[in-house]
Amino acid sequence: MLRVAELVRHAMAQMLSRGDISDPILDKHVVTVSRVKMSPDLKLATIYVMPLGGKDEPEVISALDRHRKFLRGEIARDVNLKFAPEIRFRIDDSFDTVSRIDAILNSERVKRDLEGADDETPDNN
Repeated sequence: MLRVAELVRHAMAQMLSRGDISDPILDKHVVTVSRVKMSPDLKLATIYVMPLGGKDEPEVISALDRHRKFLRGEIARDVNLKFAPEIRFRIDDSFDTVSRIDAILNSERVKRDLEGADDETPDNN
């Protein structure tokens, strides 16, 4: 499953970088394909994307959805799969999650708690 997901991710990223999809919205955005999740039967691929700068996310998803049939066929051909998987596009919010966690870990409250934990560490002497 992981190998197929990575092959689908690579095929999708190549199509976007080559400009294989003729769409005015996609033409003005650089779209990153961050990951792909395949269903256990390999019949569904959920493709996580993020437009550079995080702008116009709904429009980018709509543009990709409009070209779903073309993309599905190209992915099946490039990856050489027996069945062309259904594809779904989702915005990858993992970048936001990482930023939120990083902000929490760097907050004064957490720093204060960590400093207090260091003071309470028993000596093993």
